[in-house]
Amino acid sequence: MAHLTVAHLLAERDEHFELTPLTGQTGLHKPILSSEIHRPGLALSGYTSRFPNERAQVLGETELAYLHDMAPEQRRERLGRMFEHPMPFLVTTKGMQPPEDLVEIAAKHDTAVLATRLSTTTFVYRLSVYLDSVFALRTSQHGTLVDVYGVGLLYTGRSGIGKSECALDLVERGHRLVADDVVMITKKGPDVIVGKASDILGHHMEVRGIGILDIERLFGIRSVRMQKRIEVVVKLVRWEGGADYERLGLEKTFSQILGVAVPVVMIPVSPGKNITVISEVIAMNHMLKVYGENTAERFSQRLAEEIKRRRATDGYLEADTE
Repeated sequence: MAHLTVAHLLAERDEHFELTPLTGQTGLHKPILSSEIHRPGLALSGYTSRFPNERAQVLGETELAYLHDMAPEQRRERLGRMFEHPMPFLVTTKGMQPPEDLVEIAAKHDTAVLATRLSTTTFVYRLSVYLDSVFALRTSQHGTLVDVYGVGLLYTGRSGIGKSECALDLVERGHRLVADDVVMITKKGPDVIVGKASDILGHHMEVRGIGILDIERLFGIRSVRMQKRIEVVVKLVRWEGGADYERLGLEKTFSQILGVAVPVVMIPVSPGKNITVISEVIAMNHMLKVYGENTAERFSQRLAEEIKRRRATDGYLEADTE
């Protein structure tokens, strides 16, 4: 789990969120343990039985107007009941000042109150995107990630199989390198994983016999990408004469990465085989499948229909004695 405190949020994203602490250093040490955001309208009305207090709390114009319209005694009672539930921090939006007793009660319960000039919608969107990124599942994998015709191909295989050389050839043909050797993978959605290069390696590539290459400097800024969705795993294996490889493309194989099923294409590597052209075909074929066109399935269906038609015709002719 990501380790993020309110103080870290202020230090790292101050300009992005335009936050100003209203309670000084109070509560800045608290950890943020959830990526979700809540607007505590029901809690302010007195119903706290199912108050999701573990989330970041945001008070917009409506909630603040509601608080200002309350009688002071009732407001203090409602706020006291709400702040009895530990929360990471509370933010007021649109540059609006909260009631003084809100700041006092929050400080008493060691909870930071922050103010932003951003609108509620803008702030909630920015904070949600940031927290989703911080709390997203992450892993790293040995391989090479290349953007080929807009499709993210993740090359895997044992060391020395030719992943980097294939990626280098693709870059020379106008495609874009994302990461080589180590791919940092982040889960961005239920079925979406995105890969990027590690901070240390960047867009450098190791080619045996040459050494370390800076792809961006060699081929220009258009030859690299900062990140790319991983859509197909291309597994490179050494050719073995007696091995059984997929011939029709009807069998579907998937690899689980951070809980996301990614289709796998296994390519046997042998001397003289043009893996670069095959990679471009893999990318184009994947896009056809995305658009609902599966060539292998359509061919299999046509073949079955043709066999059925011929059997029916042969049966008719055998019975015809004219």
